[in-house]
Amino acid sequence: MPSKKGTKNVIWFKNCSTKDFSQVGGKNANLGEMLRLGLRVPPGFAVTTKAFNTFIDRGRVRNEIVRTLSQIPPENIHALEEAGRQIRERIESTPIPKNIVKEIKEAYQKLGDLCGNPDIPVAVRSSATSEDTKMASFAGLHDSYLWVRGEGEVVQYVLKCWASLFTDRVIAYRNQIGWPHDKVTISVGVQKMVNAKCAGVMFTIDPIMGDANKIVVEGNWGLGESVVKGEVSPDHFLVDKQTSEILEKNCAQKLVCYQLEGNKVVCRPPSPEKQNQLCLKDEELVEIVRLGKISETHYQSAQDLEWAIDVDLPFPENVFLVQTRPVTSAGKPKQSNTDIIIDMMSSLFRR
Repeated sequence: MPSKKGTKNVIWFKNCSTKDFSQVGGKNANLGEMLRLGLRVPPGFAVTTKAFNTFIDRGRVRNEIVRTLSQIPPENIHALEEAGRQIRERIESTPIPKNIVKEIKEAYQKLGDLCGNPDIPVAVRSSATSEDTKMASFAGLHDSYLWVRGEGEVVQYVLKCWASLFTDRVIAYRNQIGWPHDKVTISVGVQKMVNAKCAGVMFTIDPIMGDANKIVVEGNWGLGESVVKGEVSPDHFLVDKQTSEILEKNCAQKLVCYQLEGNKVVCRPPSPEKQNQLCLKDEELVEIVRLGKISETHYQSAQDLEWAIDVDLPFPENVFLVQTRPVTSAGKPKQSNTDIIIDMMSSLFRR
């Protein structure tokens, strides 16, 4: 008999845990788990895999997806690109069932009431059931959208996140690791934005050397996209895991950052004085590390986390975690998922 959660189109993060992985995906399940630990996580809700499955079944999209991809040899990159484009267009042109649209809009309105802002800016982020696991990390491959406002835009970007399950790079990565296309499904997280002074990532193990006694924190001014996407040389911090002693502080010349300009997120250079200034205060760094250690202890494995510092709140209430997932490559040469796919495509073109 299916659980009550399994019949829902929307589940609030506070009600999610890793037991709900199949309904809310890795990212959203972990956000709920962190909230249960008492860690600072911005509030929000998950549009469940049930909503996605209802959408593609009722719109007769699933059979088309399977049929299209099953006819394409994995080594035919150009054919994969065309197939992905067709599937994405099909998804984005298919209406979402009215009851699902209604539930998403109602949840967004409740989030606005909770935060005291009916036009609350949110991040709309994919959370696939194939991502953020110990077996494979799809980090950065599915689409996410920042500073989305209004119930209509939220619904629009949920649809775009669903379509991102079939971008060229995601299809190629699934082929590479042997993940069947007909087994994937996706949830979408809608989460209050942090008005970030700075943001970045943290590894509760040195991801290059594999040293479990060290924690690595990297950050930049503004939103965390520049660090996550590898578009900037971030500030780099090394902290002793046992004592929280700051062992290294390396200030990078930070030439780009993502920041809010009006109602849009833009990529701009930081102000000249910030380009060569550390983005984190010592107390903020130590608090980020404290939260990361709690997460690692709970999951009993090294974690790759994303953090943000809210410019509108006092310390320590301004220190937030916005994602955690297992570290998948500690002690191995650092290589992004994009690099893996580029390597794979290059080898295919050389055949």
